[in-house]
Amino acid sequence: MAGNDWINSYLEAILDVDTGINDQKSSLLLRERGRFSPAQYFVDEVITGFNETDLHRSWVRASSIRNSEERNTRLENMCWRIWTLARRKKHIETEEAQRKTKRHQERENARREAAADMSEDLSEGEKGDSLGDISSHGDSARMRMPRVGSTDLMANLASPHANKKLYLVLISLHGLIRGENMELGRDSDTGGQVKYVVELARALGSMPGVYRVDLLTRQVVAPDVDWTYGEPIEMLNPLNPESSSANDTGESGGAYIIRIPFGPKDKYLSKEVLWPHIPEFVDGALAHIIQMSKVLGKQIGSDQPLWPIAIHGHYADAGNSAALLSGALNVPMIFTGHSLGRDKLEQLLKQGRQTREEINSTYKIMRRIEAEEITLDVSEVIVTSTKQEIEEQWRLYDGFDPVLERKLRARIKRNVNCFGRFMPRMVVIPPGMEFRNVVPQEGDIDGEAEGNENSSGTPDPSIWSEIMRFFTNPRKPMILALARPDPKKNLITLVKAFGECRPLRDLANLILIMGNRDVIDDMSSTNSSVLLSILKLIDKYDLYGQVAYPKHHKQSEVTDIYRLAAKSKGVFINPAFIEPFGLTLIEAAARGLPIVATKNGGPVDIHRVLDNGLLVDPHDQKSIADALLKLVADKQLWARCRDNGLKNIHLYSWPEHCRTYLARVTNCRQRHPQWQRNEANDSEPDSPGSSLRDIQDLSLGLKMSLDGERNEGIGSLVMKGQEATADGKSQVTSSPLKVAAANESMEKSENCKFPALRTRKFILFIAVDCDSVASGLEITKTIYDAAAATTTDSQPSSVGLILATSWSVSEINCALDKAGLKSSQFDAFICNSGSEIYYPSPSWEQSSSESQYMIDSYYQAHIEYRWGGESLKNTLVRWAASVNDGSPKDSNNNPEPVITGLDSGSSHCHGFGVTDPSLVPPFKELRKLMRNQALRCSAVYCKEGGRINVIPVLASRAQALRYLYVRWGVELSKVVVLVGESGDSDYEGLFGGLHKTLILKGKCCDAATKIHTNRSYPLEHVVLRPADHPEKLVECSNCDRDGIKAALGKLGVKI
Repeated sequence: MAGNDWINSYLEAILDVDTGINDQKSSLLLRERGRFSPAQYFVDEVITGFNETDLHRSWVRASSIRNSEERNTRLENMCWRIWTLARRKKHIETEEAQRKTKRHQERENARREAAADMSEDLSEGEKGDSLGDISSHGDSARMRMPRVGSTDLMANLASPHANKKLYLVLISLHGLIRGENMELGRDSDTGGQVKYVVELARALGSMPGVYRVDLLTRQVVAPDVDWTYGEPIEMLNPLNPESSSANDTGESGGAYIIRIPFGPKDKYLSKEVLWPHIPEFVDGALAHIIQMSKVLGKQIGSDQPLWPIAIHGHYADAGNSAALLSGALNVPMIFTGHSLGRDKLEQLLKQGRQTREEINSTYKIMRRIEAEEITLDVSEVIVTSTKQEIEEQWRLYDGFDPVLERKLRARIKRNVNCFGRFMPRMVVIPPGMEFRNVVPQEGDIDGEAEGNENSSGTPDPSIWSEIMRFFTNPRKPMILALARPDPKKNLITLVKAFGECRPLRDLANLILIMGNRDVIDDMSSTNSSVLLSILKLIDKYDLYGQVAYPKHHKQSEVTDIYRLAAKSKGVFINPAFIEPFGLTLIEAAARGLPIVATKNGGPVDIHRVLDNGLLVDPHDQKSIADALLKLVADKQLWARCRDNGLKNIHLYSWPEHCRTYLARVTNCRQRHPQWQRNEANDSEPDSPGSSLRDIQDLSLGLKMSLDGERNEGIGSLVMKGQEATADGKSQVTSSPLKVAAANESMEKSENCKFPALRTRKFILFIAVDCDSVASGLEITKTIYDAAAATTTDSQPSSVGLILATSWSVSEINCALDKAGLKSSQFDAFICNSGSEIYYPSPSWEQSSSESQYMIDSYYQAHIEYRWGGESLKNTLVRWAASVNDGSPKDSNNNPEPVITGLDSGSSHCHGFGVTDPSLVPPFKELRKLMRNQALRCSAVYCKEGGRINVIPVLASRAQALRYLYVRWGVELSKVVVLVGESGDSDYEGLFGGLHKTLILKGKCCDAATKIHTNRSYPLEHVVLRPADHPEKLVECSNCDRDGIKAALGKLGVKI
């Protein structure tokens, strides 16, 4: 920067004044050493911190201009850009600090409210637990690896579960997944998670008692990917073929990759744009699981389907899918996050390059976070790799509070009521690895004598020569890094550390395996930027002949790369800024390589178990160089680390992982579709160690005692015209309405056509949300007229109708009477935002003594999971009172009530009326409040904000439709969902899937401003556009009978 001293002075003044810029400490240290250059500092530290690679290139170009006047002008502009970035970063940090303070206060308030409900003295039990053992619910914090003890494992394997045939479903949606020759590093979506889920499926399929494992993923038939990713089914070879025959696998037994088609058929999509297509995957997966369960049931000689023992989602997109499938099938759900959205959001905000809104637009991060919150609501077990993931990442979420979790666990141990509050079980199960073929060779252990280099007749792997051609002296120890060129992998700092440490360069070579590439320009902008920076650093430090960076390698050659580094007595390094787990560290240790790893994340636990290397601060370049130099130079330390790794590596074997995994999974409270369940086969009494079982039993017991009439069965309830509400007031609904249970004997009758939707060729699912019953009734009548245009008494319509609304069944009945419609003209009624399903009684018109509606009591049991009942209602009443207290005052200076209680006529829906929606917090705030208190439910804002229905977490109108498919075989591809331009807060769930959608223009427009303006993420991120999918989504501008009929014709519904 000669001739530009004014720039150095200007930048130094900025550093002196602004304390918001990162790395003040490091800049001061440089000043003390007398080697501080402000321009160098800004370029290397500040700009790098912002990840502004374009700015960095501009600076380099500007500083190389020969014309001094032009150079000074450009550099001055650069200074202002840097200054603006620094101020922007400081502003973002301030906003985030305020957000964290608010969140902390909300969580404290939620804890106090929960403590007030759970008022018994549990100080002794709560003091007995510490945060360190939340992962294992009682395991000692001093254990090196929290895992189920051998006694527990043997007891579990000896239990009745071990004698059953287990069916497991794993889900991993994004990336390219196949059993052999995985293209790891091809892109950011095809990484360690892909390898993990494939090997987990393979390992589970080889375990005794496991009959079948399905790994569900996306089918990709695109010209830019291999044809194998378009194969519908791929069988995974067992880990140990010799013992697989002893596992008694049947015709369909074993482990399989099942590829479900969803989304554009000819495009490979990144995970950020998969969200609108998730419902389509869920419907396709649902069909596969139902069919496979029936097939497996027959194969094992059972008269009932073999339902999955659990559905395990991997990453947020698959977790969201698993939650929907778990609700539709009523089976337990397991979740593994791999990496979490809130943690990534915080890391991106710290960089200061993007605002929260920009990050959300790029990564759809808020949709991802909401999916992870949903997994906390639904999951029985959350599988993590490390304690750090629980203590530092999961605790960022509204739905998981370690303090409240500890209180609930203490109550469970003492068999005390938890008042409808639930927390998933967090367990640490490190990923496994197959070591059967890992046998260290003599050369790997002690190295080969110089005279014995060619003693072996086995030729060296081809990848060895591909790597060694880079080196001037290939006999030096090799430092190996294996990661894609992503900024968070911190490879740039590694190259700097290597290049600036002369003793390390003299003693060792560096191998960088950075995925596969053909042309740098074809790589993503982020990856190409990192790679170009590395190449420039190699040139800057003149590292030619000392650094290898091959363009291609096969997945099968990774083992040979590890062996080469071990043969040279080298070191494996993972310098990532944060590493959720670090599977490559285990792979390296299994091949005899000591490790140097980041101290942030999973490597801490791995190092505690293996004790085979050193941990470093990834931001400290000198610390990285010193650790590498220490291991390479000290042969005794190198040998000790290597021996420790090989001695302890069995703790990460796949059999060990699967035994622990199955012990946790089989310990879940088993749930299956109720109408096909043999009551004689109910699971054994709950074990004291299962928090989920105990909590649910306590909640159900409480609910039965409070609801009174529930003891008689929901099907026997008779609704009166004047129904008493919780506070003693009465509410006018309709004329006396009789409701009975759908008789199970009717379902089993061979020639029975109940319900009528079984016989329909098409079904119109009416979900048009309006602000009043009258306006909803008008459009319903128009749709009915369009569907019944050709119906006669002798020829019933081939088109059935299902009405899905936020109304209660009493409100529906009253509305039908006013419109001159009969309940028998509809096939089903989905009421209270999806918390109840009713069918018209087939004999009511013939006999007035019969019940007019038949409630699906099995659906009630289906959605009962984690329903908080009266405890939830009490919390909601307190919330409504707090909102009312802040409302405007009347003439007597009393607050005018904004929220009033409603009687929904249902034990599974708490309804509230809203007089002024603008004074009520948005639905995302109510959802956050409930999650902060560990109350699992869905809050649906209805009638353009004029009503709030709080229903079970597994209930919704979309899920009710899937239930009808599971129970009655309603073909989803023959269903047309009719919606308005906007709707209730559950509007997004009505889009996508295998069904078709008809959007009625001009209907429910006000909901867009009254309900959806303050969302966590915009609807555009999750809702398909009609222009992109004309075969599935059609807009209807003329919403009269003929217009609707014509629009239905475009979707293939001929009336």
